[in-house]
Amino acid sequence: MDDLPVQTTLYSLSTDTPQPGVDRRGGERHLTLFRVGTMLLDGQRELCLIKNISAGGMMIRSYSPLQEGKQLSIELKHGQPLSGRVTWVRDQQVGFTFDQPIDVIGFLSPAEDGLTPRMPRIATDSYVTVREGARTYSMRACDISQGGIKVESRVALLPGTDVVVSLPLLAPQAGVVRWADGAFIGVTFNRLLALPTLVEWLRAQRDSSCAA
Repeated sequence: MDDLPVQTTLYSLSTDTPQPGVDRRGGERHLTLFRVGTMLLDGQRELCLIKNISAGGMMIRSYSPLQEGKQLSIELKHGQPLSGRVTWVRDQQVGFTFDQPIDVIGFLSPAEDGLTPRMPRIATDSYVTVREGARTYSMRACDISQGGIKVESRVALLPGTDVVVSLPLLAPQAGVVRWADGAFIGVTFNRLLALPTLVEWLRAQRDSSCAA
């Protein structure tokens, strides 16, 4: 079970509303740990799964039929509803555009209410080095969380391989390859990154991107 790829809610700093993507092959086994949200739909509260969230909107899995143009609000943090409208529908996948962009980094920052999302995945496009013994490889990071990182690699590293991942402005992180899926590899860190450390790294990446 621990060697399976894990799908969790993906966070992005983009101001675009997430678009429908290609799901994993139907026959492939994986764990899904999407964050649960609450929809306020026509005065009724209903649960939904948050698959992808950006500054401009989110992609959810809805258990109730929704139509394009529908106005509603979705609550991820208690007492902080996000209002917007449905912009696309594909089966149970729904694109939801916020009325006003949100501060994703602020949303991820530690909060006193204890409801900060645990181990969110954040999309990134940063190059990293992965060391396996005496060999070092350059790879592209696709997303990162407190617990690990997904990278794109031309090198086949088998699950169970011990590695050290080095990212710009972060201390090297020892970990182990947890899963491999084609050109992508999932690495679990031996120690969780502190959420404030991850937030500060995101801010640095954002500031660097804005300055470019």
